[in-house]
Amino acid sequence: MFNYVDFFSAEIDELKRRGGYRTFLEIERRAGMFPAALRHRPGPGRRISVWCSNDYLGMGQHPLVLESMKTAIDESGAGSGGSRNISGNSHYHVRLEEELADLHGMEAALIFPSGYSANDAALTVLAGRLPGGVVFSDELNHASMIAGIRHSGAEKHVFRHNDADHLEELLAGTDPALPKLIALESVYSMESDVAPLERIAQLATEYGAFTYLDEVHAVGMYGPQGAGKAPELGLAGRFDVVQGTLAKAFGAAGGYVAGPAPVIDAVRSFASAFIFTTSLPPAVAAGALAAVRHLRRSDRERAQLRAKAALLQGLLRECGIPVVSDEAHIVPVLVGDADRCREVASELLERHGIYVQPINSPSVPVGSERLRVTPTPQHSDDEVIAFAKALDGIWERADLPRRIAAPVAG
Repeated sequence: MFNYVDFFSAEIDELKRRGGYRTFLEIERRAGMFPAALRHRPGPGRRISVWCSNDYLGMGQHPLVLESMKTAIDESGAGSGGSRNISGNSHYHVRLEEELADLHGMEAALIFPSGYSANDAALTVLAGRLPGGVVFSDELNHASMIAGIRHSGAEKHVFRHNDADHLEELLAGTDPALPKLIALESVYSMESDVAPLERIAQLATEYGAFTYLDEVHAVGMYGPQGAGKAPELGLAGRFDVVQGTLAKAFGAAGGYVAGPAPVIDAVRSFASAFIFTTSLPPAVAAGALAAVRHLRRSDRERAQLRAKAALLQGLLRECGIPVVSDEAHIVPVLVGDADRCREVASELLERHGIYVQPINSPSVPVGSERLRVTPTPQHSDDEVIAFAKALDGIWERADLPRRIAAPVAG
């Protein structure tokens, strides 16, 4: 008889052998203390500093967000009570969607319980219902986008990361009469690089392609009013559908898509992942709404984030510690080995109280393991300097390779 438990035990053992087994650090975020947190188990709670949070601007701790959530709980209770179609469509959901549509200059928006479900649901519908549709997807697109494209059943072509020339080759080799959808991200979180958005928008126009732009690592942090990387580059309105998250710059939870009203209505009407799931708790929607409104008015947090990221990138560059890219606010520090990546992260935590999660396969290819570091406006300059110094010391003790700066010409 087949032993199911033994089978899955062997699967986990093999995952550990390959260095891909994930461990979770139990931490307790404390309101008003970000980026400090308490680490639980083993032993008593210990104060640590978090350097890998997706709460990029610290809005998850902002007084306006917390007060809005408390008010919503007092008014509406904890849960939403159902799916959007069956009693779960609160005034907070509707107001949030209106605000997001306005942020992106779109006719409509639709919110989901997570950014993953937003991508999966929207791409399943948009790619799957186009007759004979063909999807062109960047090779480093997020797993949620890949899942949605796969679930759509549409023909798919993968273009090399940020390679617009390769994308054009694929577009040119496709029947001009077929509907085409280009799916990409603006900022790629593991690389911290930016897509060639202007060129891709031009190609979409030239080849009659529909565009789907994932701005989850850009909304709130780039562009006028935090509308994203495309608006920052003067490309507002050049992409048909924008997908974003409420869980990163906006500090809450959930995801959304924004675009032309008939397109968003199609997602609302045909996406099983939207129709058959409980809606966001009203308090979460209220908190996200407060964050979106605040970041539309305030550039202070964005400016501080740019300054902190630039400071850390410069310090690491001086030390010769290899950073994958410095185009965006995320600082991916290349280690290149799964075991050593875990060892560096462990020493940062145990010796210095600095928490950075090691990123190994399958999130990144084998041999490109890294620390995905996210400085925030709440990290002081002294803390940034201390982080760079601690990492430099670990790099020296571990005898990890350094990147030598090129000599100045002349």
